[in-house]
Order: sequence, then C-alpha cells, then structure tokens
Amino acid sequence: MKTEKLTHIYFIGIGGIGMSALARYFKSLGKDVSGYDKTPTALTDELEKEGISISFNDATESIPEEFNTYTTNSESVLVVYTPAIPKDLKIFNHFKTLGISLKKRSEVLGMITSDAYTIAVAGTHGKTTTSSIIAHLLTHAGYNCTAFMGGISKNYNTNYLPGKPSAGKNMVVVEADEYDRSFLTLNPDVSVITSMDADHLDIYGDKNYMEQSYRMFAAKLKSGGRLFFRLGLGLEDLGLNCSTYSVNEKSDIRAENVRIKNHQYHFEWSDQDGKINDLTSDLPGRHNVENSVVSIAVARHLGLSDGQIKAGLKSYAGVKRRFDIQLRSSNLVFIDDYAHHPEELRACISSARELYPGKRILGIFQPHLYSRTRDFVDGFAESLSLLDELILLDIYPARELPIPGVDSSIIMERISNIPVTLCHKSGVLKLLESKKFDVILSLGAGDIDQLVAPIRNYLQSSYIQTLENEK
Repeated sequence: MKTEKLTHIYFIGIGGIGMSALARYFKSLGKDVSGYDKTPTALTDELEKEGISISFNDATESIPEEFNTYTTNSESVLVVYTPAIPKDLKIFNHFKTLGISLKKRSEVLGMITSDAYTIAVAGTHGKTTTSSIIAHLLTHAGYNCTAFMGGISKNYNTNYLPGKPSAGKNMVVVEADEYDRSFLTLNPDVSVITSMDADHLDIYGDKNYMEQSYRMFAAKLKSGGRLFFRLGLGLEDLGLNCSTYSVNEKSDIRAENVRIKNHQYHFEWSDQDGKINDLTSDLPGRHNVENSVVSIAVARHLGLSDGQIKAGLKSYAGVKRRFDIQLRSSNLVFIDDYAHHPEELRACISSARELYPGKRILGIFQPHLYSRTRDFVDGFAESLSLLDELILLDIYPARELPIPGVDSSIIMERISNIPVTLCHKSGVLKLLESKKFDVILSLGAGDIDQLVAPIRNYLQSSYIQTLENEK
C-alpha cells in the first residue's frame, strides 16, 4: 500500500503517544483523519483542536460513514490500530468484517520510513529523550527533519515534527518501540540502542528472547549504516559499523568531567577524533548526560558542526513528564516523571538526590500493569526505597485484566526502610496535607498525570504559604 493514495485514515487508540504522532503526520498531508479512544485526555483534546474527529464510544455507529462505502482492499482507506487494544473491541471487529485494510502502528511507520533516511532510537529506557534530542539538534540547526517522538517535546509542544522540505534531504527520526517487537518493521540508516533491561515480559516471556529481538533490530540496519549502543550491551559481535558510548567509561564515545553548576550539567564530549568542550544541558541525571552523548554522536555523524551541537543542546528544553519540574521555590520542588520501570525509578530518584543533596524526598508512585508489577516487584521495592517516604497508588491496569494476588501491597510488603502509605488516587491531596518535604516526585505511566495540576495548584496555594508562615 502506498500512503500517497490514501484519503481517509482511522486510528483505533488514537490517544496513544505513538498513534497520535502518526495521526498528526497524515493530517499534515491533508488527509481526512479520525479515530477512536477509550477516554478523553489532554492529548485527544489537542488532536480535536487540530481538526481530527475523535469518538469515545465503542459503537459502529460512531465510525464515519465514508468507511462503510469503500470496498475491500481499497487503496484509499486505512485503519491503524495499536496492539494494546482489546481484541473484542466492536469497532476493530467491524472493520475486520468490512475487509478494510488494518495495519498496526509499527507497520505504518515502516511504510512511511521505507524510502526515507531514517534514524531509529530503541531501548527500554532513554529512547524518548534521545530521539527528541536528536530531532531538536537537527531542527535547531536548520536541517529537514521529520520526527515521530514518544513524548511531547517542550520545545515544540508536540510529538510530531513535519520537517522543512526547503531545507534539503529529509531525515526521519523515529522512536523504535520494542513492545510487540514493533521495531522490526524499520530499516534504519542510523540506529541507537540505549538499554536492554528486561521489560514487557508479558510479550517476550523472558529477558533472553527480548535481547534476541534487540539483536534482530540492530541487524535491520541498512547496508553502510551506523549503530550506536550503550557500552556493555554486547552487540559488538554483530559485525556492524558500530560505536559504544557511556559516561566516564572506556567506550568509543563518552562524556568526561561531568559536574553540576546551578542545577545544570556541564561536561566534555570525546571520541577518537576529538573533543567538544563546555557543553551545557538542563537535563537532570547522568543517564541524561549519556542520552546527550549518543545524540551528539549521531548529530556529528549527520554533519552538524560543533557550534550547532553546542547551541542546540543548550536550547533543548526536554520532554513533558520526563523529570518535568512543575514547581521550584526556595522551600519546595515538585517534579513529575513518567518512570514506570525499576531502572527508570532509580534514575529519577538518584537524579533528584544529586541535584538536591540533603533534601527529604517524597514519592507518589502509581504502578503500571499487573504483569510488570508481578515481574519486577523486587526491583520496584529496591528503587522506591531510595526515597524518604512513599505514597503508593493502586495499579493502573492499562490493557490488562487483574492478576490474582497482584496489587500494590506486594511492593509495600518488600519495603522496610521507609514509611509507605497505600492510597487511592482520589485521596492524595488530602494525604499531602499531613506531609512536609523538600522535594515531591509524582511517578508513573498511567493516569497519575491527571494529578499533576491539582498537586501543583495545592502546593502553590496552600503548602508553600504554610511553610512561609512557619518560618
């Protein structure tokens, strides 16, 4: 199927971060775009403002009439779905009955990028930040860059960049998703693998199969392409044109002399050919210095000058819900983060410790998926124990049905060194009234994001004023 022949595209699960980027792509091409999602969100609100029609009712009557008039295998219409949807969804099965072309999001992304110069970023953690840094460095330097990002870029307030055809050859930056082995639809010119920690074991079964899939992704590199991967991932034996990267380790590419000044990270970038001095980044944490290191390596590989790289990195504002500072005063800092895997939690909490040494840190964590909670319960307990106190919310199920014996209490039972309170999402604000902390972290990939504004408003209107009065 050629995407240029399409006139009508329908997205099942349009509110997903990857699906919405594709919807924006087709809308930018002048296509008629519509879709379905389970519930309204801030992102679906934005899509509707952009002229995309969305239904939140799983009923065949909500499908635009145009889709009922096309014949089987029409090249004019396409239905895109995410594998996370339940297979008994009425809309999904109606399209199957009609015989209209149904493709996974990853398949469509593969179609779009098949003839483009593609930079694909994969990894259990770090892929959203890394892909958005690369996209920003290219865009800031004036390159023609189309980007499909897994988060909302603060620089552009979107997860999709349309590119600038007048700027020359198009480069496409994509976040290569490991879920359901989606990244195997891509054939990149440049690949990045940031990490291969165990995750999505409901799909992969075990870590070995997941690592095998990453190796298959690496092998999808086009002839003459370049692979960058984190030192220690063990991909050197693939026989590809590759480079390793790290922070302060003996890798091909690395950051050196990392230090913090005024809540900013400063470092030098080095490879076998030279060094870039005096780099500055607002991104917190050494893991984000590492993400910056490989982004710089990709940018240099693509021809950006050292001056363009330094200016671009300094102006990079980050991604929403990635160590997203919501409030910073002399008395209190409130940070929201998407962390939903033990290693992501460890990185986030450790970054807060490094940036705010000696401060007491309260975490509010919403586990994501019953299967992930079951598979990594010990890792969650270990990482969350780095806090001074924890408010633990109910598990956000997303696509899953409950698993007997699996709830948030199994994490709490394994934490013994800090106070832990189990709390329903609706009780968080009331509970905060009895807490006194210097740094508050809201953590998780579910609907905990709906608490961010209420928590920020409470802290601004009541908490900070109370602290001032107690001085």
